[in-house]
Amino acid sequence: MSLNRKLQLPAGALAALALVTSLGCGRKKYENPIAKDTQQPDKVLFDKAIADIERSRYEVARLTLNTLMNTYDTSEYLAKAKLAIADSWMREGGTHALAQAEAEYKDFILFYPTMEEAAEAQFKVCGIHFKQMEKPDRDSLHAIRAEDECRQLMVQFPNSKFAPEAQQKLRQIQEVLAEGEFRTGSFYHTKGSFPAAANRLHGLTDQYPLFSQADEGLWLLGESYVKMGDRFEDKAADAYTRIVREYPLSLRVDEAKQKLQAMNRPIPEPDPVAYARMKYELENREKVGMMSHFWGVFRKSPDVRAAAKSGEPVMSSLRPRVPATVPSADSAAGAPTGDVTVSAVTDPTALDTKPDARQAPPGQPPSAAVEAATPADSGAAEPASDRQNKNKKKNEKKKKNNASQ
Repeated sequence: MSLNRKLQLPAGALAALALVTSLGCGRKKYENPIAKDTQQPDKVLFDKAIADIERSRYEVARLTLNTLMNTYDTSEYLAKAKLAIADSWMREGGTHALAQAEAEYKDFILFYPTMEEAAEAQFKVCGIHFKQMEKPDRDSLHAIRAEDECRQLMVQFPNSKFAPEAQQKLRQIQEVLAEGEFRTGSFYHTKGSFPAAANRLHGLTDQYPLFSQADEGLWLLGESYVKMGDRFEDKAADAYTRIVREYPLSLRVDEAKQKLQAMNRPIPEPDPVAYARMKYELENREKVGMMSHFWGVFRKSPDVRAAAKSGEPVMSSLRPRVPATVPSADSAAGAPTGDVTVSAVTDPTALDTKPDARQAPPGQPPSAAVEAATPADSGAAEPASDRQNKNKKKNEKKKKNNASQ
């Protein structure tokens, strides 16, 4: 009997502990910025909705918050309620819920742009797309959207407390985008499509100088230009020069110097600012362990540990470049300049007397087009054989008419 009691006591204690743990895990505290403890009806509704959000009853919480907003349209909790609706969608998760959360956050910024929480709402919009980013070799839609939203926060709310964290997120996002471009350029280089590789790598190294493998990208860029022939030797030398000057601690510096010497080009001095930045990055870069490499195959999100921790991220989007093998429009013979001039017409008869410019082909003045469009003398241009055939047909037609009469 005593043995059964001894067994029942630990079992009861374990059951009570499991109950307390489940209750604690089922409630995630909401950061309620309102500290006033009053019994006003709108405050009671707001507190009830917050309690429902903490207990993951999101639909009930949104109904309560909408009731508050529709009933007390002058309440001091109106803005907080609108933000709480967006937070409830954010906590619910899922593709549909996150899209609703983004729309609600955008509405909050539109209606309350001067509130401190507007910057927080913009930061959460950036986080929505940041969490949905995929690896560099996958779809880059959410990475591009996250880059735009983080950049918008830094432009619209530069003094916000969220700006430094958004700046670091922007570096991480651009690391992912840059790695995608680097993999594409490396693939073209390995395949032997050197013009395509040079086009990709040139855009990569210009757009993302903070990329962790930018020096390797410049090396492949120089090699691609070398493979394209002597006509691109200057571009190859520029790529090797940038390695020595902008990435002085790179493993490719010695090889780049040898390439410049072989081309009889001057070897530049390393930039001290670039040296200090690269030294800081190498000292603070997080090392990737063997297990991280193993589990990375099964991870959906990208690995951003190699992203830069200093330096200004680029505030413009990557635009497609014109390949170096394509001649520029200025060098093409007879190419249109694209200049458009506007002037007032004072002569009321200009439309009737002057030639129609719409008839002129590109690169030809309107007067020449009018002359080309003027029909020549039909008699002079018509061959003699054609005139004889026409006359013969007319005579036969006359004979038939006379016979019928």
